[in-house]
Amino acid sequence: MPQSDVTRGYHYNVIRRAIEEIDAAEGALSLEALAGRMGMSPAHFQRVFSTWAGVSPKRFQQYLALGHAKALLENRVPVMDTAAAAGLSGGGRLHDLFVRWEAMTPGDYAGGGAGLVMRYGWLDSPFGEALVAGTERGLSGIGFSEEIGRDAVWADLTGRWPGARFVEDAGAVAPWAEAAFGQTGAAPLHVIGAPFQIKVWEALLRIPSGEVATYGEIARRVGAPKAARAVGTAVGRNPVAWLIPCHRAIRATGGLGGYHWGLPVKRAMLAWESARAERVAAE
Repeated sequence: MPQSDVTRGYHYNVIRRAIEEIDAAEGALSLEALAGRMGMSPAHFQRVFSTWAGVSPKRFQQYLALGHAKALLENRVPVMDTAAAAGLSGGGRLHDLFVRWEAMTPGDYAGGGAGLVMRYGWLDSPFGEALVAGTERGLSGIGFSEEIGRDAVWADLTGRWPGARFVEDAGAVAPWAEAAFGQTGAAPLHVIGAPFQIKVWEALLRIPSGEVATYGEIARRVGAPKAARAVGTAVGRNPVAWLIPCHRAIRATGGLGGYHWGLPVKRAMLAWESARAERVAAE
């Protein structure tokens, strides 16, 4: 297994502890101070951050700040409509990742996936341990256990697919997970949802990495400008975390709102994407 696969779960745990220390501090922490609070040498701390985020700990600390989502909202370039031209089917390129979108049939939806075989595995990811599941046609679920625990993630997955048969087979879903977390390759989606939910998930896919959108903006994008609350509910029901980027949906005030897998995960995702956007812009 590549070194990055072995260590990135550990790296997320460092990030999670860093979030706690940054929140507890009254002001910005120096590299030495932050590393010391985490019981690490500055050199080791710097290596971990460089491996995970690709930017300096000082810069990454700014991305982890509580006001970062608001700054993203205020400084962004409107992109949702133009990004829609990329398309969501036939291998359209989105966020450096090829995604093929295929919704369940009405019969599959009504039957809760009855007759489907759902293969799954507990895999490492940049944001800690993830439960990844899919049918023979594509990914159907990604959830993160670091903040809410394995039992809650498992209950969430099986509750979405009450009629499916679950078979533990990490090898079957690992290539799709690697494509999703590595942002390269092919990761087909095979998801179950009501028509309005799927429209919202499609809109989420149109928000580029390193950008955010408010629930109200997403509501307008799906043709329901007065349904921001319903959009929020649909965002929360997203079955494929990270790949369908519900973490990019925030409140109009710039507040993060909720996150199904824990707010520290959402903050880490937004910070990671901002760091990546910075690296790409510098190339």
